[in-house]
Amino acid sequence: MKSQEKERFLMKKVRIGLLGAGRIGKLHGENLAHSVPEAELYAVADPFMNDATRAWAANMGIEKCYDDPEKIFSDPTIDAVFICSSTSTHAEFIIRAAKAGKHAFCEKPIDTKLDKIQEALDAVKEAGIKLQVGFVRRFDHNHKMVRDTVASGRLGKPNIVKVTSRDPDHQSMDYIKVSGGIFMDMTIHDFDMVRYLAGSEVTEVTAYGAALSGAGYDQYDDVDTAIVMMKFENGALGVIDNSRAAHYGYDQRTEVHCDKGCVQVSNDLNDTAMISSAEGVEVSKPTWFFLERYNNAFIAEAKAFTEAVLNDTETPVNGFDGIQPVKIAMAAAKSLKEGRPVKLDEIG
Repeated sequence: MKSQEKERFLMKKVRIGLLGAGRIGKLHGENLAHSVPEAELYAVADPFMNDATRAWAANMGIEKCYDDPEKIFSDPTIDAVFICSSTSTHAEFIIRAAKAGKHAFCEKPIDTKLDKIQEALDAVKEAGIKLQVGFVRRFDHNHKMVRDTVASGRLGKPNIVKVTSRDPDHQSMDYIKVSGGIFMDMTIHDFDMVRYLAGSEVTEVTAYGAALSGAGYDQYDDVDTAIVMMKFENGALGVIDNSRAAHYGYDQRTEVHCDKGCVQVSNDLNDTAMISSAEGVEVSKPTWFFLERYNNAFIAEAKAFTEAVLNDTETPVNGFDGIQPVKIAMAAAKSLKEGRPVKLDEIG
């Protein structure tokens, strides 16, 4: 055994290849390099590899930089991949990872087509690799406390599940036109969150939406404001409210009302100082964007993945968790278009 491989074995590290070095790829890369002791970030591949990305990789201690992902898939020393490339490549890269015997962490969604997702999940099952889908909000300290309180049973059965999820400002229209629409692009996180909080599957969806900001969403048959109502298998009811532009910050709140009480969390603020005077009481605004709000959660999900690989345990967000929010998003889009409730068994 070579000295480097022996050291990696003794330290119980997962050697990782990063696929995609855009904003989310660099975020994961920096966390893996600096905040996940069990990870060895060994290689990065990006079709737009350039000097700036190579310099970033060198600063992260990454040994190999490629413009061809096959160099990562064909490297037998790489244990796992982090798929942070464009959504259109996710399912294909999961399949290639499975064929190469590499475990896979994949950013959401796996794909926007159910047959393609199922093909990827079938490849994962056949190869026996581990797959974790990047629904990062499950790992947030606030939302996890809501879920753990409900799951403990101390408040009885969940009756109402509420999620508020509002971005601080509009995305560019160049992005919106290829995003897949608000439900697949933005609300998909919330669809995973309501399943997580309720501990139950969604059975029916009714969605309302409108383009109220004048920013141009309607030209792409999209909306910037949405309300989604849901029914769950366990009898609970749910509601999600979305906005593409809450100009006061990144508004992320959850609540579950149960038989014996209620558990809810508010936003993380820029600071917790409260200034009281004759003029009124002032507190800081919510953190501005997901990079600030959820960075600790990104670290926690990466640690969870590496621990599942090292300990040969189940990943906390699996392939089924990857496909269900896509089905709910499809049901919501169908409900908005057709103006009626849509049952999940109508989808796929």
